[in-house]
Amino acid sequence: MVNRSLNFRIGARLASGYGFFTNNAAADGAGKMIVVVDNRELVTSGYQSLFAREGVSTATFGSEEFRDWVETAPEADLSAVEAFLLGDFDERAVCPRLIRSRSTAPMIALSESRNLDGTLDLFAAGVDDVVAKPVHVKEILARVGAIRRRENAEATRTVVGEICVYQDGRDAEVAGKSMALPRRERRILEYLVSNRGRRVSKQQLFNAIYGIFDENVEENVIESHISKLRKKLKMRLGYDPVSSKRYLGYGIGVE
Repeated sequence: MVNRSLNFRIGARLASGYGFFTNNAAADGAGKMIVVVDNRELVTSGYQSLFAREGVSTATFGSEEFRDWVETAPEADLSAVEAFLLGDFDERAVCPRLIRSRSTAPMIALSESRNLDGTLDLFAAGVDDVVAKPVHVKEILARVGAIRRRENAEATRTVVGEICVYQDGRDAEVAGKSMALPRRERRILEYLVSNRGRRVSKQQLFNAIYGIFDENVEENVIESHISKLRKKLKMRLGYDPVSSKRYLGYGIGVE
């Protein structure tokens, strides 16, 4: 199982189906998770349940727990965050600067009152979007996807040798032809290519595919996904582009 060093009140569920990829709300990051911050457990547990219905993993924090986590979380944990959803709490205005010191993931603030000054203050503090409640979680995911697309507009394609991956949900191209892969195998390929030239560990891959706090899946399942992916790539290319070294991890385009 994945080693977990946190004792915070965290809720995580395995992303199933197509995760964030619902209709036109597509954004790279299937298997990543939404971090929900609010001091009211009724709110955090409610969003955890609603996101789970959409096949999206969540991690929930109170404001003090969240501050401690952001300041101490390993980079691999933070890289698994697709977006931060900030509820209504006193310390919210300082969160964007804290988050930006460790992560570039989108930040969406929930507003419980339609107050122009309050909304402008939130944007000035650094959030990417402000959404008035009530709001359906599908709209939140669509907004996350829109922010991601704007951020990636200039960098939606990454090429390593004969492999080209897209960050907008399209199938990869291998040896000049489209290659349809199961979602998790595609995500592994995207992650390896985005980290071209360096090795990533099995745990980093697990975090990227399943989210960092999932307790229902064995970490070794990643080995099965990678094995299937490597066989398919070898059939298409005539060689295996994925390098693996014990204790060092996996990589594409590494020496």
